[in-house]
Amino acid sequence: MATHLITGAGSGIGAAVARRLLDRGDELWLLARDAGRAKELAGRYEGARTLVGDLAEPERLSWALSHQELPERLDSLQHIAGIVELGPVGDTTPKTWNQTLAANLVSPAELTRLLLPQLRLARGHVLFVNSGAGLNAHAEWGAYAASKHGLKALADALRQEEHGNGVRVTTVYPGRTATPMQAKVHSQEGKEYDASRWIAPESVATAILTAIDLPRDAEINDLTVRPGR
Repeated sequence: MATHLITGAGSGIGAAVARRLLDRGDELWLLARDAGRAKELAGRYEGARTLVGDLAEPERLSWALSHQELPERLDSLQHIAGIVELGPVGDTTPKTWNQTLAANLVSPAELTRLLLPQLRLARGHVLFVNSGAGLNAHAEWGAYAASKHGLKALADALRQEEHGNGVRVTTVYPGRTATPMQAKVHSQEGKEYDASRWIAPESVATAILTAIDLPRDAEINDLTVRPGR
């Protein structure tokens, strides 16, 4: 039985992955931003363990995790949570930049740092759910795209650093996916949202499981998933 720690299990891609892993009998640890959210996740995913740590405050993650029981080993750490706030660079305030970078880049880096001993012990897998915006930036996506470009750099550096320890690193780049975040993006863009036009979260979950289940003689470094319609 493999052990996984997932961020973003409350909805969308993270929820689809968590349900698939739980249904096949794996052990889940789910990160929640506060105690109320942790209780909600524990009720939704019977048998899963929860940890409390707010990705909006990466500088407090070390303190938060030091006061909680952690898994002894991790077969995968899956960074799926993220935030988005659209707007032209000329209107984007330092507050928005800092919030976006904290949740989408600095917290994944810090959470990885804190859990590397458990990942090394298991010769585990770090998986980053990035975005098409992590490869190409477009107008009004500056802060989000910058955070995701940084996430790609984090993954690439980590892959080289941890190869000798047997830790695999994968980045998944989904196109537009039918999640609550996508509904928010459409609202910010002033567009009508039609979930049927976009990738189902379960399809991205299948790509993620393909990467983490790959036999040890191979590693998927980068995996791009695009809408098929």
